[in-house]
Amino acid sequence: MKHILQTTLLALLVLLSVACDKVSPQGVLMAGTAVDDRVKMSELYFRQHKQEIIEGTAYAESYSFLIGADSHVTTDTMRMAEYFQNGLDNDDMFWAHLGDIADTKPEYYIHLANTIETFKDMYIDKYFDRINDFVYRSKENGEEFYRDEIVFPFFPVVGNHDITHNGWALWADLFHTSFYSFVIHVGDPDKKEVDVFFFLDSASGTLGAKQIELIEEGLLDTVIKGFNVRNAFAFTHTNLFRPNFMQFASTFPREELYYLIDQFNEWSIDYAFCGHVHAWDEHTFGGCKYLTLDSMCEANNPKAGDYLVRVKVAEDGTISWEKVHMAYEPPAKK
Repeated sequence: MKHILQTTLLALLVLLSVACDKVSPQGVLMAGTAVDDRVKMSELYFRQHKQEIIEGTAYAESYSFLIGADSHVTTDTMRMAEYFQNGLDNDDMFWAHLGDIADTKPEYYIHLANTIETFKDMYIDKYFDRINDFVYRSKENGEEFYRDEIVFPFFPVVGNHDITHNGWALWADLFHTSFYSFVIHVGDPDKKEVDVFFFLDSASGTLGAKQIELIEEGLLDTVIKGFNVRNAFAFTHTNLFRPNFMQFASTFPREELYYLIDQFNEWSIDYAFCGHVHAWDEHTFGGCKYLTLDSMCEANNPKAGDYLVRVKVAEDGTISWEKVHMAYEPPAKK
């Protein structure tokens, strides 16, 4: 089955507040809504509604997903549109984004929101038949949904630029949460096998005490209870490894860096995806493959290039990946 059912990946809703901006000791800009507060907001909804996510039934024999990072959307949304279009053209199950999705002005978020809404309409047109003004039927299995129940499967993590200048309110109004997990059911249903996806908040250059506490309590693991994990993936903004001596090292405190690597080993993470540093990097450590993506932003990389990654999971669970070329080049400034 090539495409995920809409009942599986439900939007997480949280109430949000913001305060003034500041700069961390590592030099990462932060908003007044610190990581502990962001995670507490996410925890509240996750605990109340996790059963809704677990009870969603999505099975896939094979699938793919598309990853981008650091789009820094302003008024030019062509790269973001190309990213969504590429996923639609290739029947990717979902899109993941590694943070710094837009620079923090209301105007930019209006452009971003309009782009997302445009491609949600295109997504619905591709995978659903319209019954009437309110009801749509899945072309895959015939199940019917109200339009508002259809989730556009775009799953970002929050980045440091997303929370600067009180931007957390703008980001959260669209995406709602910074800390979550979900599963895709795979293979023979009788085997109860799943692939699991963990999304972590590292926008402040730290996991923070609350996020570590909840990881230790097993909050994110609740989605896999009663299932056998086949593959595991992690997504976060801040890079763990330095791409080269000319690039920034990770801003995680050393103890947290060690902790996160150990936790990925505990979760048996096959691939971890990061952004932030605007440079491509590959590392393998402790059995986990770490891919750090370059920025897909038109301003950062105006020339066409391989700025996206597509991950393919075969029917037998084998994971492969490839870089994906982006062709759009912004007009030259006069």
